[in-house]
Amino acid sequence: MVTVKPTPCGFREELRSRSACLDRGAWDASDEMEYDERLARFRQGHLNPFDRGEENGHPQNEVKPELFHSQAKTQNTDRAMDLGLAEDHFSRPVGSFVASDIEQLKQAIEECKRLILELPEHSERQKDTVAKLIHLRLKLQELKDPEEDEPNLRVLLEHRFSKEKSKSVKQTCDKCSAIIWGLIQTWYTCTGCYYRCHSKCLNLITKPCVRSKISHQSEYELNICPEIGLDKQDYRCAECRTPISLRGVPSEARQCDYTGQYYCSSCHWNDTAVIPARVIHNWEFEPNKVCRSSMRYLTLMISRPVLKLREINPLLFNFVEELVEIRKLRQDILLMKPYFITCKEAMEARLLLQLQDRQHFVENDDMYSLQDLIDISSGKLSCSLTEIHTTFAKHIKLDCERCQAKGFVCELCKEGDVLFPFDSHTSVCHDCSAVYHRDCYYDNSTTCPRCTRLTERKHDAPSESPEPGS
Repeated sequence: MVTVKPTPCGFREELRSRSACLDRGAWDASDEMEYDERLARFRQGHLNPFDRGEENGHPQNEVKPELFHSQAKTQNTDRAMDLGLAEDHFSRPVGSFVASDIEQLKQAIEECKRLILELPEHSERQKDTVAKLIHLRLKLQELKDPEEDEPNLRVLLEHRFSKEKSKSVKQTCDKCSAIIWGLIQTWYTCTGCYYRCHSKCLNLITKPCVRSKISHQSEYELNICPEIGLDKQDYRCAECRTPISLRGVPSEARQCDYTGQYYCSSCHWNDTAVIPARVIHNWEFEPNKVCRSSMRYLTLMISRPVLKLREINPLLFNFVEELVEIRKLRQDILLMKPYFITCKEAMEARLLLQLQDRQHFVENDDMYSLQDLIDISSGKLSCSLTEIHTTFAKHIKLDCERCQAKGFVCELCKEGDVLFPFDSHTSVCHDCSAVYHRDCYYDNSTTCPRCTRLTERKHDAPSESPEPGS
C-alpha cells in the first residue's frame, strides 16, 4: 500500500510543468500515465465530504493502488465529482455552490446524511458535516422556492398579504409551523392580523383574517373559559377539524382559555395572553394559554375601548382603589376639555394630543380598553394620567388668562379664590353647571342661586306677541 499526502502546491507545479512540456512537444505516453495517477491521488485526497474513514482495514490517508489509474474510479467518487463537490468545494464561502441541479443536490444531501451516521458521535468531523448538510439543504430550498415572479400583494380570505423582504430567520409560518428562512425564502405577512406564511403555503390557508371579525363583532367573550367539552366538538379541532384527543392520539388536544374550546397543535402553539373575563370578574392578570386565532384577536382588540365596567361589574370599583382614582382623573379631564377647545393658546400647543393614544379619555369616562386595565394594575396609567392632569390644570389656572377668566366665584359665601369645576374642594350644580365650595353647597338648604336667578329671568321676559293672521 502507498500512503499519499496530496500537496496542492506540488500539483499546481505539475500543471505548469505539463504546460511547458506541451509547448516544447516533449510530452509522451508515459508522462500522460504519470499525470493521470497524480491527478487521481490529488482528487482522492480532497474528497473529504464522502470519505468513509477506515474501511476494510485501510487508513483514511491510505489510497488503494487501483485508484491511481484514471479509469479505476469508484461509484462514490464518480457521484461526488458529478456533484461538483470535489477538491476545495467546502472551502468556498457559504452559498458558492457548483451543483445547481435539484436532483444532484438531493444526492449530495443523502451522501452527507449517510456520512453523519457513520462518523463518531460528537466528533468534530460529524459537526462539520452537519453544517455542510444544512448549507446543502438551504441551497435546495432556494432552488425549490424561487423569488421571481412573486407578486408584492395578495388578497385571500380577507387577508391582505404583503411580500416581506426581511432577512430575519426568527419567524415561523402560521400554516405549516416551520421556520421561515428569510435569507432564501419568499414569505408574506397580512397587514391586518399579521398572519405570516411561506409563499408556497399561501394558497393552502383556510383561516380568514381576524381583523375582519373585529370589524363585524368588536366585543369580548366575558365568560371565564366557557368550555363545552371535547365530545361536543366531535373530538375534532374547533378550527381546522383535525381529529384530536386528550391522550395525544392522533393529535394532542389543547384548550384555549379564552374560547374554552380545544384545538390541535397546529392551531394552538401554547401562546399566552391576558384574558379579559378574568380581569373584569377577578382582577386577575396572569397570562393563560390561548390558540393562535384568539391570540391575534386579543392582540388587535387590546387597545379598543369596548369594556363598560359600570355595567359589566360595577362592584369592581368598591374593591380596586386605582379604578376610583382613574375615574376621577378622567372626569376632571372631561371638565377641562371645554376650556381647551375654546382657547387659542391651548389649540396651538395641542395639549389634548397628549392623550392621543387614549382618545376615549377625552370622549367619555366609563369605557375602558384591556390595555387600560393592564396599565392600571401595574400603576403605569396612574402616573402618566396624573402628570397630564397637572399639565392641563396648570394651563387653565396659571398660564392662560383667558382660561382663568372662565372661572367661578362661590355665590353662597362670595369668598375665596376663583373656582374651577375640576378642583377637588368644589361641587358643580347638575342643572346650570355653576361651581361652589363643596361645604357651602351641601350646607345650603335652598336651591342653587344661579338656577333661581335664571328661572326668574325666564318668567320676567315679555312673551312674544302673536303675528297678525295667526
